Amino acid sequence: MRLLLIADTHLPKRAKALPDEVWIAVAAADVVFHAGDWVDLPSLEELDARSARLVGVFGNNDGPELRTRLPEVARVELEGVRFAMIHETGAAKGREARCDGWFPDADVLVFGHSHIPWDSVTPGGLRLLNPGSPTDRRRQPHCTYMTAEVVDGTLGAVELHRLPQRKVS
Repeated sequence: MRLLLIADTHLPKRAKALPDEVWIAVAAADVVFHAGDWVDLPSLEELDARSARLVGVFGNNDGPELRTRLPEVARVELEGVRFAMIHETGAAKGREARCDGWFPDADVLVFGHSHIPWDSVTPGGLRLLNPGSPTDRRRQPHCTYMTAEVVDGTLGAVELHRLPQRKVS
């Protein structure tokens, strides 16, 4: 099973549209995760229409329209792997312990907010994944997203994809 992980798209404020590379990844994915900060409802609707399956949560920059359509925390089991997703996990310091406490029944936690890619495993064995942002690199050298796969009931390869620099018009 092929997964696409994105977050913090901030459309249309940070970019007018998702990069073509992300749409190609959407088309190839069995499940798309979006960890919040969509900013506008048309982004959710387009991603939902173009995804085989979409799992999303709202972020701190998402208004009432998005908050009525999306949960703060999403949970889904895919071929035996228990995923949870939330937009914000707080400061990097202490993140592993906090997330172990918040999500004791998950195998993988997808999160966003910082725009900083993150891939670690907590002392409790929870895999933490933040795909960064495909549209707003902030202080990072690149805009990013992640792909992953579920194979035989386990999370397989996780890959961070760096997008080429875009010209801002």
